[in-house]
Amino acid sequence: MTTAPPLLRLYDSSAVSLRLLDDSSVAGEYRTERGSVRITHGVLTSGKSAGVEVCLVESGAATTVVLPGRGMGIWQITTPTTQYGWKSPVDGPVHPALVPLADPDGLGWLEGFDELVVRCGLESNGAPERAEDGTLRYPLHGRIANLPARHLSVHVDPASGRVELCGEIVESKLFFKRLRLRSRAVFTAGSAAVELIDEVTNDLSTPATAQLLYHINLGSPVLAEGATVVAPVQTLAPKDDHAAAEIDRWDQIGPPQSGYAERVYFAQLRSDAEGQSAAMLRGADGRSGFGVTIDTRTLPYFILWKNTAAEADGYVTGLEPATNFPNPRSQEAQQGRVVPLAAGESVTFRVGLHPLDQPEQVSEFESRIQSIAKTGQPEISDRPKAEWSGS
Repeated sequence: MTTAPPLLRLYDSSAVSLRLLDDSSVAGEYRTERGSVRITHGVLTSGKSAGVEVCLVESGAATTVVLPGRGMGIWQITTPTTQYGWKSPVDGPVHPALVPLADPDGLGWLEGFDELVVRCGLESNGAPERAEDGTLRYPLHGRIANLPARHLSVHVDPASGRVELCGEIVESKLFFKRLRLRSRAVFTAGSAAVELIDEVTNDLSTPATAQLLYHINLGSPVLAEGATVVAPVQTLAPKDDHAAAEIDRWDQIGPPQSGYAERVYFAQLRSDAEGQSAAMLRGADGRSGFGVTIDTRTLPYFILWKNTAAEADGYVTGLEPATNFPNPRSQEAQQGRVVPLAAGESVTFRVGLHPLDQPEQVSEFESRIQSIAKTGQPEISDRPKAEWSGS
């Protein structure tokens, strides 16, 4: 059995070994008219990562670590100058079998949380919720991120240079639900950007509802004191009184601070005529950043998560496009913020990931955001909105 070179950890000099899969149906070099994209496919072999299925995708401009073993999440993206991800206290990627989603406190999901991109859903994607008898009904952020993908495949468009890594994840429970996520991570030869195209289908013969949130998480080096969140805000409000205390600097990033408690802001973003919007974390010096493009036709809400705790405690900020706000599911259902799906019906979600490691790229992406923002003035509330947060 061949062993690949070690997969270096983000922010850490230690390494995780990768055992290549001899029978992989997706590994190989895919040549297009714009260049080649190479995919390496294997399984991590040590610690809490042992058994996690991994794909390394090299586009010529970046290397992206996709985790089919964790719901097709993205662990990190590395360009020649910058690594995009965050330093979570969690020693990951963590095998889903070691993530105690059913912990009585409902917070077991946090024991596996360290990706750059993790999906929350599909039945629920918000805060834990309990049944009337006190038992846990919905755990924090749902189950989809801790389910493995199957049916991996690759589709290539030689003319455009696009190479799609596809996988399918099924969230199911006999008599209750069967929600299927067909995920396509789209890479283009010579580009660092990644497009996520996700189709969610209700496979049952009866109606269902779904929720989906993309938890896109960034730490240093882009995240640092003086970094800024740039977004074409239409309406924004603090989640609670705690976040309201810093509403005057909701878009500003402070230094790492021991004991800092997270601040969360709920928003709706402006979009262009086709329903497309964008947001960005801009580095303090403007020389690097990370942009996110969003199809607001199916992802109409946006959440900013600021957790500028000490580096050792998880210094991170999240840019989160979503179908709803991450409140308890029943609360969101009462406000109509769930996705109805008839029997056999599907809905498609699109999010673009844009590592920006050159000043001109940062400037160009910010101009894109400003062109959307100039269509109107933002409405910033200094208090939580009752219909959004229940406060």
